[in-house]
Amino acid sequence: MATVRPEAPAYESRLDAGMNTATHHSRFPAAISTLALLLLIAPFVGLALATHWLDFHFTEGDGGAIAVSLGYSLLALILIIALGTPLAWWLARHPLRGKWLIDAVLLLALLTPPLAMGLLLASMYGPYGPAGHLLERAGLILTNSAPAFVMAQFYSALPYYVIAARAAFEGVPRELEQIALTLGHSPWRSFIHVSLPLARLGLAAAVALAWVRALGEFGVVLIVAYYPQGIPVKLWVNLQNVGLNAVYPLLWIFFLVAMPLPLILGLAARRRRLI
Repeated sequence: MATVRPEAPAYESRLDAGMNTATHHSRFPAAISTLALLLLIAPFVGLALATHWLDFHFTEGDGGAIAVSLGYSLLALILIIALGTPLAWWLARHPLRGKWLIDAVLLLALLTPPLAMGLLLASMYGPYGPAGHLLERAGLILTNSAPAFVMAQFYSALPYYVIAARAAFEGVPRELEQIALTLGHSPWRSFIHVSLPLARLGLAAAVALAWVRALGEFGVVLIVAYYPQGIPVKLWVNLQNVGLNAVYPLLWIFFLVAMPLPLILGLAARRRRLI
């Protein structure tokens, strides 16, 4: 049975018309995407233009604020990873009745405004709070101290890390973990050699998110740990006491300090995936 083939000129014209229509329809999303990217980059371009490069200098106390933010943020990040990773894996792998309540607690901590979270921490761990009174008698003061600074960052970033890390573990096929167990691996070795490597991309994103969230926390720190001053609080102090020009140098340092760790973790994880 002979097949009827369209005439070449008519077929090619319809093909060209379809390609032109597809190109036309793809221009609108591209234009919207370009606009969104321009809006995202506009504040950073404004920062570069507003900075007085010929008079670029730090104000008194900026160096100490940088050291405080770097040191205590790293300590808070270590605590977040140490406590948040087992919690995220447990939530991803163990079905429990009432797990919705745990999810509600995580979302509540995530969605609570920073100033409100600072007030909650002060009411619990402050000098007149039930836990703060007992801890102060033991010599641990959680107000305007280094431990209070770490606590503020810990509470600010932990929910973000747990939710992102949980999603990373949920993306690991359970069959592979079961195979490791049938081959004689203990649950701990299966976690180390199977779950962690396969979830590394999501975990790297979770670590990066927690790092930036902890380093940039202002509201909680302002309430419970105004001293020692980190970068966010020092930015506010410089703006109030000196003016806008005193903010730009410390703001540049904040971006230079905050961005390398997420970039390194992301690039390293993607490189391992390609290998």
